[in-house]
Amino acid sequence: MITATELRPSFVAALCLALAACAPAPARPSYPDLHFTERPPLRLDVASVDVRNDYQTLFRAPNVEHEFPVSPGHAAENWARDRLKPVGQSGRALFIIHNAAVVETELPKSEGISSTFTAQRSERYDLTLQVTLQIIDATGLVARSTDVTPTRSQTTLDDITPNQRDQTWYDMTKATMADFDRQMESEIRNNFGLYYVR
Repeated sequence: MITATELRPSFVAALCLALAACAPAPARPSYPDLHFTERPPLRLDVASVDVRNDYQTLFRAPNVEHEFPVSPGHAAENWARDRLKPVGQSGRALFIIHNAAVVETELPKSEGISSTFTAQRSERYDLTLQVTLQIIDATGLVARSTDVTPTRSQTTLDDITPNQRDQTWYDMTKATMADFDRQMESEIRNNFGLYYVR
């Protein structure tokens, strides 16, 4: 016969499990917007800088960029406004975002007993940012043009939490923009001639 004393530990354990199941999910953390004002401006001999985002997200699978804490397209727009500074009297710079997609791909999982106890890679995220920067002179002709297309891929495990996935996505955008910043600055410095004001 089971005594009350023997029942007590089981009851406590069951109660703890029930309370844990009822506990609310951790709140989704907020992430700061990505800006580039800590970097010196890239001075261009133009009268204005126009930013145009031609990329239209699909808002459906397999695309997930719209779920990112800071989407790559938005971060690229911030970069242009933060780093490109017009200091000329005529002409304009045109910053065009052609692609800012992130595609999710489900990965095949291994089977067997060991897979039951081991976290496996479950998704891969492929980020592509494609941007063109043009200098258009006073006559409307393209005097300088460059294309920069950084890419980044990241896999996640099947035991990742929603908040951990958000952090992974945020870090992806941040790392991609660091690559973009280096590549675009190098292109401007090396290929824009007198349109880049040192």
